[in-house]
Amino acid sequence: MVVDALSNRLASGDYPRGSRLPAERQLAASLQVARNTLREALDILEQKGLIQRRAGAGSYVVEPEHWDNAVPVAAATGPLHLHVTRGILEPEIVRLAILNMPAAGIEALAQLVDEMRATNDPAQFTRAEEDFQQKLAEGTGNPLLVSCYNLVVKARRQRHRAAMLRRLMTAERLAFQRCVHAALLNAIASRDIAAATELVQEMLVEEQRLLMQED
Repeated sequence: MVVDALSNRLASGDYPRGSRLPAERQLAASLQVARNTLREALDILEQKGLIQRRAGAGSYVVEPEHWDNAVPVAAATGPLHLHVTRGILEPEIVRLAILNMPAAGIEALAQLVDEMRATNDPAQFTRAEEDFQQKLAEGTGNPLLVSCYNLVVKARRQRHRAAMLRRLMTAERLAFQRCVHAALLNAIASRDIAAATELVQEMLVEEQRLLMQED
């Protein structure tokens, strides 16, 4: 019902394409639902390609040119394609973010690391982890790179892949990710490109190992 209500608002132009949705608290109040329920509905809208969620910036109605292109590309992207693309982009993203990200961006990363520490729920943890990577992409100051990585996140959030990722998110995996993200945050804060790049590659190698086990 919440998804339908929001979809109707989008279709009617209540929230024009390209505009920012109201804050979650305001949306939840207007729909008379809990914020957790609203977040689940926003997840579904994002999977459908109707909105785009940006770490620290809120949710935005997708621009018209993205409707026919981004969703099919994300849906057609297999796990191997996705992992290869992440391996190309993420080390360079962290390098550029260290060079360009302001202190406020690093503070936002710290808040996301705190979210990872505070939850044992695989879905919430994965959301915080993806938001961390998205915030890093924004920290590069390169809008084209941000757009490319938003498509990577959209591919990661396809429903069947999200279910697979939740299966892989064991307590041991969560503990590993917490440690690596804490170390990565320290490397970024100290502007240590070599250490940060090595940690990103370590996470990618570990995820590749888990995906191979899943196969």
